[in-house]
Amino acid sequence: MRNKWISGISAVCLILLLPFFNWIRVVNLVDLFSRIGVTKDMAADLLTGYNLYNLLSFVQYANQGVLGLFAMVLLILAAAAIYFNVAFIIRTVFGLKKGKGELGLLAAGKCAFMFQFLTALATIIFIIFSNRHFKTTGFVPGAAVIISLVVSLLSYIYIKILEKKEREKYREHGLLVELKRNWVLFVMLIPTFVYFMINNYLPMLGVYFAFTSFNFRDGLWSSPFTGFKNFEFLIKADLFRLTKNTVLYNVVFIGVGNVLQIIFAILVSRVTVKWFKKTSQTLMFMPYFVSFVILKVIVYNVFEYQYGLINNLVTQMGGERIDFYNNPSYWPFLITFFYLWKNIGYGMVVYLATIMGIDNEIYEAARVDGANELQQIWYITLPHIKPTFIILLLYALGSIMKGQFELFYQLIGNNGVLFNATDIFDTYVYRITMTQPLSIGLGTAAGLYQSIFGFLIIVLVNFAVKKRNPEYALF
Repeated sequence: MRNKWISGISAVCLILLLPFFNWIRVVNLVDLFSRIGVTKDMAADLLTGYNLYNLLSFVQYANQGVLGLFAMVLLILAAAAIYFNVAFIIRTVFGLKKGKGELGLLAAGKCAFMFQFLTALATIIFIIFSNRHFKTTGFVPGAAVIISLVVSLLSYIYIKILEKKEREKYREHGLLVELKRNWVLFVMLIPTFVYFMINNYLPMLGVYFAFTSFNFRDGLWSSPFTGFKNFEFLIKADLFRLTKNTVLYNVVFIGVGNVLQIIFAILVSRVTVKWFKKTSQTLMFMPYFVSFVILKVIVYNVFEYQYGLINNLVTQMGGERIDFYNNPSYWPFLITFFYLWKNIGYGMVVYLATIMGIDNEIYEAARVDGANELQQIWYITLPHIKPTFIILLLYALGSIMKGQFELFYQLIGNNGVLFNATDIFDTYVYRITMTQPLSIGLGTAAGLYQSIFGFLIIVLVNFAVKKRNPEYALF
């Protein structure tokens, strides 16, 4: 019964997050608009009250980029609060429990009310910051903010009390007890935590570039907020073609590349002559160290129209020259070939290391039972390298929208004739950032689109892997 009451409170919090309730009210309009320089034309687009979903419109129409990041954080917190409230209500209604007793259900409730509280608290901080920035009382919190703040805080405290009783019942301990028991291990984690915060998470604030028209005078936080105009530019710039090219090239690179790496790794592992085995490994690995600049020189001298190696051979045999650099149809195959040539040896090493780790007694037992070479590969080698293949596949799919910039740029350069078949996101972003001054927002918008696309792909593939083989999933 108590869970139903808590889920009912969660439903109330969810309703308060709907767009029907204004969380921020605009007051002292004349004084506020005069201080922020709003004209009559601009004032026509402004409202006297805002929810968390249209607050960014105030930032855009009032030309107050300094509030943009704050407004986006509020929107993200609101989305998280909605997600966790919905998840908690569904788990309560359908009785979905994880862990011992109701600990999993209570943990879900804690997340829901915590994000509800953080959203309300951040809204109040936003109002205080805005009023101080404009030096006037221009914003006040709506009733929904106060109700959410109080209700979520009291509900969180109540769940903590229930959780404590539940932990005592099942002799479970919380985070504080874990910290006391293993404080040395947590201290050892601090350098790693600091490293990832500085190098991986703090730079994510730069995503805000994608929503601004950046200029050095105002800086990142005060540049005009443009909403989704940078993304609209990408869509008009043939987003579908760029996505198709990038994804298809990477699908071929990942699919064909991994298959060939596995095949060569198996072939090398089956070689018994030591000197031949070492030599073949070295020869296959060496192309990886060839510079892309050197590769460009090699490719140009082989496929150039007038003096290229292939065209010289063709003309000597009585044929007509082939204009490779003005015919896009050749380049998907050439790019794929040179990518595989450079990377097969490097990728093969990972699979070869896995094969070398297989217990040789398994092969000997198979030989005793009459298994031939192909049967040993099919029933022993391939099943053992399956986990490695799945993990490498998941990592590669996470970067499916990240093209091989050096490869494409060095081989194709600025040859616009070939762009239709060879242009990918990375080369496109490079061109617009180099040819259009201060197009940082466009480049960031493209990078954000790539990251979200790759994130969704890896989540979906990991979900499919987890359903079939849970032990092979990344998370």
